[in-house]
Amino acid sequence: MTRPSSKELYVIVCAAGPASDVGRLVAMAQEQGWIVQVVATPSALDFIDVPALERQAGRPVRSQYRKPYEPKPPRAGAIVVAPATYNTVNKFAQGIADTYALGLLAEAPGLGIPVVVLPFVNNALAERRPFLRSIDLLRGEGVRVVLGPGQFASDEPDAVAEPFPWERALDELRG
Repeated sequence: MTRPSSKELYVIVCAAGPASDVGRLVAMAQEQGWIVQVVATPSALDFIDVPALERQAGRPVRSQYRKPYEPKPPRAGAIVVAPATYNTVNKFAQGIADTYALGLLAEAPGLGIPVVVLPFVNNALAERRPFLRSIDLLRGEGVRVVLGPGQFASDEPDAVAEPFPWERALDELRG
């Protein structure tokens, strides 16, 4: 993975259970000197506390393309997608850019921007061939897809979920 070219970290948050706790990732990144821009998929807006994240990051949470008269935001030095949903992983791998978040992801590998993806999908989806192919495609382009403990949602309704491994994304960027 290429080293980040700037300290601008885009945190792309998707609509999955751990999204409500993405402020932990923002805080950890800021402690490491990152300037954080939170980008939410449209569905994730219902999962996160937008005003709290805006106060924490000192910037508006972005979920749509800017208007032509609005200034361009600084280019990301690195991107973390967490929690990454089944849809986002598959669309990213296929180059689909039907949201602002996916548009950023679609061009990141071509721009040499390091990208780390922490999937959060249930076990049934994680075993599907489209998902496994998407992981292979992304890794083939240099995207770091982090799999391991805490990666998937449990299929068991009464199961105690492990804490989401936010720190692994930052470890991968330092890696």
